[in-house]
Amino acid sequence: MNFYLLYIAIAVGLFAFAAFFALFGVYAERKVSAYIQDRLGPTETGKFGTLQTLADILKMIQKELIIPAKADKWLFLLAPVIIFVAVYMGFAAMPWAPGLVPSKINIGLYYVFAIISIETLGILMAGWGSNNKYSILGAMRSAAQIISYEIPAGFAIISAVMIAQSLSLQDIATQQGILSAEKIKFLGFWEVTNTGGILSWNIFRAPHLLVAFVIYFIASLAESNRAPFDIPEAESELVAGFHTEYSGLSFAFVFLAEYSMMFLVSMIGVVLFLGAWNTPLPNMSVLKLADWTTNAWWGIIWIALKTLALVGVQMWIRWTLPRLRVDQLMNLCWKVLTPLAFLCMLVSGVWRLWLM
Repeated sequence: MNFYLLYIAIAVGLFAFAAFFALFGVYAERKVSAYIQDRLGPTETGKFGTLQTLADILKMIQKELIIPAKADKWLFLLAPVIIFVAVYMGFAAMPWAPGLVPSKINIGLYYVFAIISIETLGILMAGWGSNNKYSILGAMRSAAQIISYEIPAGFAIISAVMIAQSLSLQDIATQQGILSAEKIKFLGFWEVTNTGGILSWNIFRAPHLLVAFVIYFIASLAESNRAPFDIPEAESELVAGFHTEYSGLSFAFVFLAEYSMMFLVSMIGVVLFLGAWNTPLPNMSVLKLADWTTNAWWGIIWIALKTLALVGVQMWIRWTLPRLRVDQLMNLCWKVLTPLAFLCMLVSGVWRLWLM
């Protein structure tokens, strides 16, 4: 009985976290965009506008759930739930700190990417079930975009997996921590003593993974339908794309999934490339900075700060770069990112042979 109660508590906790982050993320994005565009952003509701997103949620809850007369009712209603659940279940295998994983799966990375791929199905259901030309065009754009950008993202991830020799996200995280007095080949040429800290992260242990990380991050923007890859939701031509017909709580689920996806893909990037929950501070002589800043609580702090930093970059990019055309989007994927990601994967293979 206690076992089931624990899993229920974890499920409720993850949902509460997703909801809280969506509230925080929307407020932060409004303030970031306002700063970039020399505006004030929310100021009236609460101190510095901090209650604005809460007011928006209360308003959304009170709105009527309208189903278009010619829509496919079941597809229309199920689509937002499938979109959110696909992203929400991805958090189950993510490591938050040493030994702190909601569900310990030795193929956690494979599971995460398998489960979030179901989001594409939900988006297609939303577009088709709405029986709206704008919605179906947005859904088709999104499906083509997500499926295409999964290729370079997958190659970039395989590059990191080949270095780590594991699909367990907890194992990949642990490998980027303090490895007692181990000699590592820094940049592949000379040896230094690994005393923890930033040099233990994958992008420094195998510097070609820095390129793989950049490729993954760009692909993750497309996976999340974030600018400059937001053509599935292009308000100037599709009103809102696949969720044009949604209102009330159905729209809230779609919105919740988008912001949860932002955090999830950023967290995956942190785990694979940026040291996961490990401290960036090294041990230096008698100053055992890495030892002092490594435990469960510090782990949660470090992974949260790194992930939120990447989320901040996503927001920065949205309000800086213009939306790509669909031909530019596909050219970037197939002619630039995919060959580079494949090259990174080959370099990872050579790197493993070099270290053997």
